[in-house]
Amino acid sequence: MAATPRFASQPRVTLPGSQKHPLTTDTEVPPPAPVKAAATKLSATPFTVTVIVKRKNPLNLKQVLKPAGRLTHAAFAKAHGPSPDGVKLVKAFAKEFGLTVAPAPGQGRRALYLTGTAAAMQTAFGVTFATKIMEGTKYRVREGDICLPKELIGHVDAVLGLDNRPQAKPHFRHHKPAATSVSYTPVQVGQLYGFPSGAKATGQTIGLIELGGGFRAADITAYFKTLGQTAPKVTAVLVDKAKNTPTTSSSADGEVMLDIEVAAAVAPGANIAVYFAPNTDQGFIDAISQAVHDTVNKPSVISISWGGPESTWTAQSLAALDAACQSAAALGITITVAAGDDGSTDGVKGTVNHVDFPASSPHVLGCGGTKLLGSGTTITSEVVWNELTANEGATGGGVSNVFPLPTWQAKSNVPKPTVAAGGRGVPDVSGNADPSTGYTVRVDGSTFPIGGTSAVAPLWAGLIALCNAQNKTTAGFINPALYAAAAAKSFRDITSGNNGGFKAGPGWDACTGLGSPIGTAIAKTLAPATKSTSKTAVKNAPEIRFRPHKKAPTKTAAKTPALRRLK
Repeated sequence: MAATPRFASQPRVTLPGSQKHPLTTDTEVPPPAPVKAAATKLSATPFTVTVIVKRKNPLNLKQVLKPAGRLTHAAFAKAHGPSPDGVKLVKAFAKEFGLTVAPAPGQGRRALYLTGTAAAMQTAFGVTFATKIMEGTKYRVREGDICLPKELIGHVDAVLGLDNRPQAKPHFRHHKPAATSVSYTPVQVGQLYGFPSGAKATGQTIGLIELGGGFRAADITAYFKTLGQTAPKVTAVLVDKAKNTPTTSSSADGEVMLDIEVAAAVAPGANIAVYFAPNTDQGFIDAISQAVHDTVNKPSVISISWGGPESTWTAQSLAALDAACQSAAALGITITVAAGDDGSTDGVKGTVNHVDFPASSPHVLGCGGTKLLGSGTTITSEVVWNELTANEGATGGGVSNVFPLPTWQAKSNVPKPTVAAGGRGVPDVSGNADPSTGYTVRVDGSTFPIGGTSAVAPLWAGLIALCNAQNKTTAGFINPALYAAAAAKSFRDITSGNNGGFKAGPGWDACTGLGSPIGTAIAKTLAPATKSTSKTAVKNAPEIRFRPHKKAPTKTAAKTPALRRLK
């Protein structure tokens, strides 16, 4: 007599936070075009999902967010890698439903890759697939909950990749021709912000997360030649079968090249690792996790210029991505994230304020945008970036409805959230982002200005890489240090302008955060009190979870080249 299948005979239970809302243009970003239903025919072509199991031991964030509590990759994997019981259960579950299993690359990751046909996936995860068309492209969509056998509940944190609709968009803006405008090279912007003159980021690697587009080596060589710099070493790391696929200058190539050129230009000597992944919640989270646990390229800072409104994410995806950022903090890796380019609504229809994720994660440095004007090495004007009337965007910023107010932000007078579970203020810092005062970049053989908070994340990443090299240790999770009273003189306080729902004012605000950087002062603020860091595991404590739902102008001795006037 055949044995009763172990998991098929168990009652099904909803995986907490897995509910996926119907795909509509009102709630999803993208698409801007109508979504059409198409005849649903399950493909026989196998695809892969990512199953994230719980940690072996929870992170004690109170300890690991401190420099002395940082862990090596080996210590992290030993103490906080995947639960053996969870891995064993998922493997047995996969075998029963005809799915193959492979571990995700990277020491310490909690992800397992399960591969099978759509029919097998539907049966295994208790979902139903539909096919929907967005802008001429068919997507596999699942709506509602993921239902797992009861025995897996509590061992599995997330199941990602059943749905392959786009999750995020790049936060860069092309400037629309006007009578006059100004563009800067990234080097000029760094000089205006007082980045350490002559400093090098040798020995550092800056990781860039990209969900589309690509780069051409010839463009990188040509661009840095115009700057009089040696072109950086740029490595493409392919995640979830994504590729480095450059096409045209009007594509996501603009995002990729902006990130590479800004980060490397302000941090000469740094290596660049570009993690390409599909634009899905699975691809986004897998890319960040792979970068965080990459012991080959070893990024000390990771820049993210993609995101979407918190309301467009499932609770399990929010938690899984934030958990990856917590891991980065525990390993001494800084993550900088663009705060969005659609003002206080973050592009969501209606008048309600929204913030962009992952910029709203309390374990990253959220980067807002300003409009910067300068003469020589002196800033003559800097206000909040808001060109909404010209349809050229505005800095994102506001208050999270998902993540509570962090302790280090408690004295910043963050406005109250519209949902009791929220409270985290966005952004933390800012920098030049207005397309009319944008960055001169080269994309697919063409040179033109690009703006957006997409430029601010790699700008700050480059500054942090310089600080890491200078301080001979990684800065790690820097938010508490930046919000400390002693760090106030490290920022230019932006007090003029608004992003729609919020106004700038003295101190922190929901448009530009603490302000734009005074580079040499930031370097001193991030200098460690001691160069020794702990390499031992910390005692376990409950992991932080969430409930779903100024100064003076910069001064440098370096001479800034004449600004290029565009027509």
